Formats: sequence, structure tokens, C-alpha cells
Amino acid sequence: MLETTRPFGTRPDKACTAIAFEVRIVRTHIDERILMDEFENRIDPDKWRPLIMSFCQFYGLGERVWQSTLAEIPEAAYRPVAQMAR
Repeated sequence: MLETTRPFGTRPDKACTAIAFEVRIVRTHIDERILMDEFENRIDPDKWRPLIMSFCQFYGLGERVWQSTLAEIPEAAYRPVAQMAR
């Protein structure tokens, strides 16, 4: 459920380009394959392998696990136009 939105990264010379969404979690759905055998409502950390994006690369709980096409884009392409000329 959406609680509120908040602009961030604002500058006096530019319109807001980023918005944070604050949400309230009211229900979750869990794949039963990652539940603990002895409990019906606990995640087994040995079965759960989250995929985490860090600096445009995909990681598990250790090493990089997947190549990201986002990482192939030159970092300068993400800079504002005014900074690209520098």
C-alpha cells in the first residue's frame, strides 16, 4: 500500500527527476521451497538465494552471479547533460 511519495535529488536549476515511494507491506507471498522444514512461516537461509543489484552488477550472497546489460552502458551516459561536456 502506498503511504507517501517524496522527491529527492532536487536542484534549484532542474525539475525533480527522482521520487521515493514509501510503502506499507500488507501481505507477502513466499515460495514454499525456501521455507524451513520445521516451520510454516520461517525462511530457511540455506535455501534462499536472493539476487541483489549492486553498482549495475548482479550478486547473490557472495560473488557476482550474472552479467548485467546495464553494466555495459558507459557510466558517463548516466550523467546530466551539463556535466557531460566537462
